[in-house]
Amino acid sequence: MPDLNLSTSDQLFTRAKDLMPGGVNSPVRAFRAVGGHPVFMKSAQGAWLTDVDGNRYLDFINSWGPMILGHAPQVVLDAVQHALPDSLSFGAPTRREVEMAELICEMVPSVEKVRLVNSGTEATMSAIRVARGYTGRAKILKFEGCYHGHGDSFLISAGSGALTLGTPDSPGVTQGVAQDTLTAPYNDLAATRQILEANPGQIAAMIIEPVVGNIGLVPPAEGFLQGLRELCTQHGIVFIFDEVMTGFRLARGGAQELFGVLPDLTTLGKIIGGGMPVGAYGGRRDIMDQVAPAGKVYQAGTLSGNPIATAAGLAQLRYLQEHPELYQELDRISARLADGTRQIAAELGLNYTVNRVGSMWNVFFTAQPVTDLASAKTSDLEAFGRYFRAMLHRGMYLAPSQYEAVFISTAMTDDLVDLYLTACRESMREAHGL
Repeated sequence: MPDLNLSTSDQLFTRAKDLMPGGVNSPVRAFRAVGGHPVFMKSAQGAWLTDVDGNRYLDFINSWGPMILGHAPQVVLDAVQHALPDSLSFGAPTRREVEMAELICEMVPSVEKVRLVNSGTEATMSAIRVARGYTGRAKILKFEGCYHGHGDSFLISAGSGALTLGTPDSPGVTQGVAQDTLTAPYNDLAATRQILEANPGQIAAMIIEPVVGNIGLVPPAEGFLQGLRELCTQHGIVFIFDEVMTGFRLARGGAQELFGVLPDLTTLGKIIGGGMPVGAYGGRRDIMDQVAPAGKVYQAGTLSGNPIATAAGLAQLRYLQEHPELYQELDRISARLADGTRQIAAELGLNYTVNRVGSMWNVFFTAQPVTDLASAKTSDLEAFGRYFRAMLHRGMYLAPSQYEAVFISTAMTDDLVDLYLTACRESMREAHGL
């Protein structure tokens, strides 16, 4: 059981607070939503993290998704080691960029052309710009609680860290930007239709997490994504799937393959870097041909298509493509985790809501079904914080916020599931004084 008192992590965090805003380089890492201080990691292998004090944790975050094969998979390490001697960056085209583009177009059903970038935020910002350039319209529509990175247009009713910190409408976002961003409740097709009808010919793009992972895990209601697709076609709106989390994780072709709905543009990240910083956006040929230098919509990046990131990503994507059976195994293991958590809560009289799609899931500390942002907010945040701390002290590294999904890797075995379930039962009891 890790001892987090007077640890090296505590000392590092004390130093970091004088040097970095909040002592971290991404808000959710600060543990403010769950109490205590962040754990500083040193290494990871397979399903396990090791912190700077030598404590080990079973990992349920997997770097927020990209480590689908577990930490330090040999196939990815070999690819990176092979690429390293050739230099870390060229600022010029490479063979791997072409191979990565070919692979993405082959695996993702809707993508005909693609542009590599350096992060999911860069991908979503760029996709919105292209949609505006293509349509000549200014407004976009997003869904409450969906998080698309920290671009100004997206920090309106946002999820993830913005929601955790209680600042979904961030200072620094201008009134003009806010006026061009419309929001609708997730899973509410009627409300979305009303918004489109009230803004005829004004909306350039509709962007959505097809499966929400930033208010916890919330799946789409039956027919919701199909209905949005029809509305976008009817109103001439560019339909964007933000598959930064779901791409290559829920299926080889992402959520659009799983649900059989094709967007006009798709944003990608996480897994296509194999753990390295990377992103991409792509879609219909006629839309992507608006991007410079083919078209007039400008977007550039010195490190886009970085040779080390593409080496790691190619190795991981090729492995996923060649081993489709791993998705069935991920689904089976994730079902054991989610169903076991639901059963434990029910046995303790808690009746908490557990949502899952494939290898993404989480438990909401509320008995109410969670289908959107409003229902997610009925969760007992203090109880979740107590549960998180109890799990951490039992060596289980969960997402440090009620409003985040957890991600499972192929390194998770049945024996490790049993360890988790034992810790879950003990931690649930401790969190509620049972």
